[in-house]
Amino acid sequence: MIKLRYSKKLFRRSSSKGSSGGGGSSDGDAGVRGEIEWEVRPGGMLVQKREGRGDVEVITVRVATGFSWHDVSIGATCTFGELKVVLSMVTGLEPREQRLLFRGKEREDCDHLHMVGVRDKDKVLLLEDPALKDLKLRTALAAQAAVQSPYQPFIKV
Repeated sequence: MIKLRYSKKLFRRSSSKGSSGGGGSSDGDAGVRGEIEWEVRPGGMLVQKREGRGDVEVITVRVATGFSWHDVSIGATCTFGELKVVLSMVTGLEPREQRLLFRGKEREDCDHLHMVGVRDKDKVLLLEDPALKDLKLRTALAAQAAVQSPYQPFIKV
């Protein structure tokens, strides 16, 4: 077992600083000092509640698709599946046809943006699923071959 040294100054509350000075301002935070509000994040972690922000933080994600990109505004605690639904309205690709890559890894639909580390103005790469792309190409070629010639030759010379 390792015993760690620490200074009690590190764990002091920030609101207790400067309270011994005579020129302290009375903002009405005297009643708030003793209580800490907690919240449970979607990952299940219990953390101190953030102050000064709204209920839902909205971030802008830059989604690159080949040679073009789209700036999409979405909640920071949304999932990649919800981002795919928003992108389906922008790009025309269905969510099952999309593959989203962030920091070089393909992300699952159930992964939360903030848990993976997506922040405001971060870049996400959108790729079309190669298996579904190949399937669409084959069906298009088969339909084109069926419509190409209505007459069938009886004798080939």
